[in-house]
Amino acid sequence: MYDILIKGGLIADGSGMPAYYGDVAIKDGKIAEVGRLDGPAERVINAEGRVVSPGFIDNHCHFDAQVTWDPLCTFSPNHGVTTVIFGNCSLGLAPVRPDGHEALAMMLSRVEAIPMESLAAGVKWDWETFPQYLDKIDERLGVNVGVMMGHSAIRQYVMGDDAREREQATPEELEAMKAIVRDGIRAGAVGLSFDRNRGHLDLLGRKIPGIVAPFEEIYDLCSALQGLSSGVLQCGSAYPHEIKEGFATKMGDISGRPVVYNQITYNQNVPNQWRDHLDIVEARVREGRQVYPVINPRPQAVRFTMKNGQIFDRLPTWQPLMLLEPAEKTAAFSDPANRAKMRSEADGIDLPPTAFGIVWDRVYVTRAALPQNVGLQGKSIAAIATAQGKHPVDALLDLVIEEDLNTSFRNSQSGGDDGAMATMLQSPYTVIGLSDAGAHVVFEAGYGYSSIVLGHWVRDEGVLTLEEAVRKLTFMQASLYGMHDRGLLWQGMAADITIFDLATIAAEEPEEVYDLPAGMMRLAQRATGVDFTIVNGQILFENGEHSGALPGRVMRNRAYSMATV
Repeated sequence: MYDILIKGGLIADGSGMPAYYGDVAIKDGKIAEVGRLDGPAERVINAEGRVVSPGFIDNHCHFDAQVTWDPLCTFSPNHGVTTVIFGNCSLGLAPVRPDGHEALAMMLSRVEAIPMESLAAGVKWDWETFPQYLDKIDERLGVNVGVMMGHSAIRQYVMGDDAREREQATPEELEAMKAIVRDGIRAGAVGLSFDRNRGHLDLLGRKIPGIVAPFEEIYDLCSALQGLSSGVLQCGSAYPHEIKEGFATKMGDISGRPVVYNQITYNQNVPNQWRDHLDIVEARVREGRQVYPVINPRPQAVRFTMKNGQIFDRLPTWQPLMLLEPAEKTAAFSDPANRAKMRSEADGIDLPPTAFGIVWDRVYVTRAALPQNVGLQGKSIAAIATAQGKHPVDALLDLVIEEDLNTSFRNSQSGGDDGAMATMLQSPYTVIGLSDAGAHVVFEAGYGYSSIVLGHWVRDEGVLTLEEAVRKLTFMQASLYGMHDRGLLWQGMAADITIFDLATIAAEEPEEVYDLPAGMMRLAQRATGVDFTIVNGQILFENGEHSGALPGRVMRNRAYSMATV
């Protein structure tokens, strides 16, 4: 008897081959048979009019803390995601010394905009080493999780507070870091992550350790993966360095492992850069390299308030002011000398090479805090400034001071060219992802990236075929991250399955919920058109509701499997 028999669905099996109508049988967590099937089953699911696909694998999440109190990693499985990968951009919660908990939490809180109150109340810190962290979260999981080791966490563990101040690690410290990397891979880590975003600070305004380190240290740590059969390298904000000097390519050459990096995107400040970048990517692949940029398929609109916004972090005068306490921040925003510098930088004058000015017609008021300002909702700062006869910086700051920093905004500085996005999505060498699920919880919700791919880019725009979209969301991810029993609806593969309605699948509008530890708010994003999310042969979500099952597990790599045989 089958455990579950899925009948009559359109099977997009993850391979990219044409979809076909058939049945899928599940037994003991595996796909038992695929075809035209009959026979008894404990549960029969009628999938007529629905697509049956492998479960989606989200390659760029930040559930490092949330998974310790929320084994479902909500709201990703609502959208058919069966595996999430976190520990990206050099961040993580292990390894950690007993006196280092706050340091790691402050990095995660500031960079990924997760309330520090929730981290303090929710994370129990009953581990020290990376293997201990994997074992702990493996005790109770709804979805499958793959975990990267973070360079910043490793550097902090080895060097202490010097990790943020001292650029050069000693030879002994480098060897200690490499030993941690090798032990982590053997314990099941899916890879090692780095970051080169110069604006990434902790809550005290200190640089996170990963961006203090020189490139030579990153290359040295990459060498720790030489000769290993597993491990992916990931790097945040690597694209300028890849374009200029082949940084990500060198990481791959040194390690012998695949590299995934952030990101390829259209930016109206440099409108041809994405095309030049894609040409570089395609040339690298033709040379036999496994170096792939991630593409974010969502409309790139980030919500923020002036209490927590990161849009200004690359502007020298703005950055330290945005780290002040609210009362200090209001006073600083009122200072004429500060205003003069802030206007100049926002206009793009005297900026470092990695920074751009602000495009004010792409910053909108989404919610006014005071009744007299409700009429500004939906208007851009550029339009408001024109109507008031002010510079956009003055229009912005006058409003937020009046509303005690509670005004909500939406920013979309990058993206915005559908033709460029279509070309990037269609490239066989780009990796769909960058949901950032679990991060920026106060002002954006990226859980629905897969629903947007299928609903918008497949159904509405026809940019991708159903089969190619499913391949990029499933088998391509599984292959890249070494999950060799996932990503295909073939006999003997793990039964991670999503059943959805292509005619209606979509990401719902985010809504505020107060379900984080310490009662803090985050933006929830649920799905329409996703009927079932099945993990390891068990129904996890049915029509948007959790079944109560917790069938997930840590997705440990092949190096771990070989070591435990």
